[in-house]
Amino acid sequence: MRGLDDFLAECDHGPRINGLAGFFAATAAGKSGMPIRKPVADARLLPSDELLRGLVSLHAARQGFFDQHYHGSIPYRLEEECRTAYAMLKYARDRGGPHSLYSLGTAEGTMARTLSELSEGQIRTLSCSPNAENYNCFMAYGEPPHADFFVGPFHHLTKDVLRSDPRLANFAHGFDIILEDTTFQMYSPNRASQIEFVTQHLKQDGIFVFVEKFRATEEPDYRRREYQKDFWVQGALFSLRRNREEANPRSGYDVRQ
Repeated sequence: MRGLDDFLAECDHGPRINGLAGFFAATAAGKSGMPIRKPVADARLLPSDELLRGLVSLHAARQGFFDQHYHGSIPYRLEEECRTAYAMLKYARDRGGPHSLYSLGTAEGTMARTLSELSEGQIRTLSCSPNAENYNCFMAYGEPPHADFFVGPFHHLTKDVLRSDPRLANFAHGFDIILEDTTFQMYSPNRASQIEFVTQHLKQDGIFVFVEKFRATEEPDYRRREYQKDFWVQGALFSLRRNREEANPRSGYDVRQ
């Protein structure tokens, strides 16, 4: 990769591991940003399928602190993640044989771990995060036999690291699927170099999936979606609090609970 040193320096100075480091650490530890109740996937937005129901159930059981914040902050993101995992699971089963997934920047790696457990190793996964707090959530349910975790930012996971770490050596030949989930935007707008760097880990016939935030062509559409993200969830929480207080005015219910 040309200009690798400059690219790595750019990422090292990115807000994700500098100005925003405190926010991510506190949220990943459950000290801030927690919803008043754990997000639950709306079954009305999902296909009626036994395999999917099992995936949603296990995903809910494995959620950590940051996932609860993430899925509680963005409407329908949880359902979208479950559908994505379902598609990956069906893809691996239809093709047969073992598959590998690199889940890039998905906090405590709930989705990746769920896929490894549910597929019983047919999908072996690697998640990464700069936060040890996310790794603690990943390990909270015991060490999964077919899922691994790299504690560090995505640009620190080089081919040399994969080859030299006995836990990660199985991934040195590349991944069948790579999922980048709103990670690149936290480091810089340099998408071309970010994609080039990560693509070195993708097999020749592999699939690269991006979950990115894009600005809508029409400015009013963008503003409406931002309003929904920023205020729809808060409005729902306010209504829940108001309903509870009306039902029991002396309860002293605290929306932060």
